[in-house]
Amino acid sequence: MSEDYGANFISLTDEDGNVFELEHLDTLEYNGETYMAFFPTVEGDGDSDVTDIDLDDGDEEAGLIILKVVKVDGEEQLSTLDSESEAEAVYQQFMESLFDGEDEDE
Repeated sequence: MSEDYGANFISLTDEDGNVFELEHLDTLEYNGETYMAFFPTVEGDGDSDVTDIDLDDGDEEAGLIILKVVKVDGEEQLSTLDSESEAEAVYQQFMESLFDGEDEDE
């Protein structure tokens, strides 16, 4: 399978055993931490093992999902961000990174 074409998809399993499909957009280093940005996949063919993403933070829509890479027992795992201020700062970094090249192309 070529990585030159198409999106990178990952499956994550939460503490309750629910499986979530996410499309990886970008990875960046910020303030000594590694962050990854994802979009939730659109449920399509009725795969019963995949759960709709339910963000219990009051958001009306599930947009960009940012997770932090953390080490747990020597193994890298993805974790939610610690604070709203961290989330906002990292979100701005991703927006700059994702849209930086658009202005240069014109």
